Amino acid sequence: MHKVPTTLLYSLEGMAGLDWEKLLKLQSQDGSFMTSPASTAFALMQTRDPSSMAYLAKVVHKFNGGVPNVYPVDLFEHAWAVDRLQRLGISRYFEPQLKECIHYVNRYWTKKGMCWARNLEIMDIDSTSMGFRLLRLYGHQVSADVFKNFKKGNEFICIAGQSTQAVTGMYNLFRTSQVLFPGETILEEAKEFSTKFLREKQASNELIDKWIITKDLPGEVEYALDVPWYASLPRLEARFYIQQYGGGDDVWIGKVLYRMPYVNNDLYLKLAKLDYNDCQTLHLIEWDNIQKWYTECKLEEYGLTSRSLLMAYYVAAASIFEPERSNERLAWAKSTSLIETIGSHFKEETYEQRRAFVHEFRTKKMNTNKKRQELIETLLATIHHFSMDAMAAHRQNISHPLRQAWENWLLKWQEKGDMHQDEATLLVETINQTAGISLSEGKLLSNDPDHNQLLKITNRVCNRLRWYQNQKHKVNENGSYIVTTQEIESDMQHLVQMVLQKPLHSADSSSKQTYFAVARSFFYCAYSDPETINHHITKVLFERVI
Repeated sequence: MHKVPTTLLYSLEGMAGLDWEKLLKLQSQDGSFMTSPASTAFALMQTRDPSSMAYLAKVVHKFNGGVPNVYPVDLFEHAWAVDRLQRLGISRYFEPQLKECIHYVNRYWTKKGMCWARNLEIMDIDSTSMGFRLLRLYGHQVSADVFKNFKKGNEFICIAGQSTQAVTGMYNLFRTSQVLFPGETILEEAKEFSTKFLREKQASNELIDKWIITKDLPGEVEYALDVPWYASLPRLEARFYIQQYGGGDDVWIGKVLYRMPYVNNDLYLKLAKLDYNDCQTLHLIEWDNIQKWYTECKLEEYGLTSRSLLMAYYVAAASIFEPERSNERLAWAKSTSLIETIGSHFKEETYEQRRAFVHEFRTKKMNTNKKRQELIETLLATIHHFSMDAMAAHRQNISHPLRQAWENWLLKWQEKGDMHQDEATLLVETINQTAGISLSEGKLLSNDPDHNQLLKITNRVCNRLRWYQNQKHKVNENGSYIVTTQEIESDMQHLVQMVLQKPLHSADSSSKQTYFAVARSFFYCAYSDPETINHHITKVLFERVI
């Protein structure tokens, strides 16, 4: 402990017989010993070191005569504030502040990782995992090799010299391992180790932590293990996390209780509940309107069940929940419903009958029977309605590109009769166009190689997921559907990398996020069993947060 920095520097006041000449060389840049006022005060008593005095004077002045158990905890504060607000579903209200937090974390990020405070020589896997995950999600270039610093033999450790493993450290390592890019073997190893560790703790009812007291850490871990990140729809995660969140009872445990100034837990929890219930009220109004659309268009007569309609709206609302994005949400839900309607109605029909339907859609010359003519009219009217909404919201005429997107999908469906073939393409383009991301601005054109690559990966993974969704007999030992294959995992990793890292000169961040949102919805549908989905629908759409 006299040669290299260790966590023992945090508790020097409990030790005797120390070699202060050597220890003073291990001081942090701010004059503290591991950001501990108590340790630093003891060092001052023993050495009268001016750097220790300067640190303590600064802290006492800042806190008006008292001191917290640890100062600073600036990296912990900045990172955890971003994570909490994201998971509560209210990050959009604080985007400028959260970007500042991320830039702050990035400023002090090192190849060795990070600790709870800047300029410390000792790194921990908890802070490093949180920092890495958030930096990656915000598009910063960070190398997964940083986690090699925490691997000792076949294990990952939280901090050098630890006596016991921290559950939250392994929990955050697990969450971080899910955002891996292709070829990041160290994160694959981290995922395997942390999964096994958390499963064992869960089985033995030992999901408690030495660092923090949380309201429902077992619930957080259970959700993370049961709902993979690829399948964790934003509104679903927020609904569960609001229940699990500690609020005013969430404390940092150390020598004394310390409250994070960056996170006003009570205020944020109240805001999260209010925002969730407000969004849910709007979603119920939209759901009522979609049901009226379903009835007026007589879609049940074409084979679309009310259950399929509910599923289509739930997936869209759980993925795009913000009130201001109502057009995108409704366009997603209605497009999914129309795709299934056409597929169901023509399930037993011939190629010639499909070709006639597509021809009449393209030419608007109705030569078929009345029922199919009404279906074409419903499709055209719905596309027109999407266009009018986009015109009102964004002053953009998307009628032609939107019709073209539907025509492209219909032509591919015509050939094979597979309604899910390139379904993801149609959904992505419909959502982006109704969001005001026009083809001229986003340049989502066939000659754009970046767009084509992203579209190709999204379609491939969604097509495979749809196929696995239909393999109801394939379940694992936990009762969940088997959807994860090496090919699907590889495609999802590539998709995440393109969305988060690879610069797409032809599409902005919002456009790229749509690809991932659609892919996640497919993953969720393929991964979750019907009973679980029913529970989620009730919880997200129909159950108020108290």
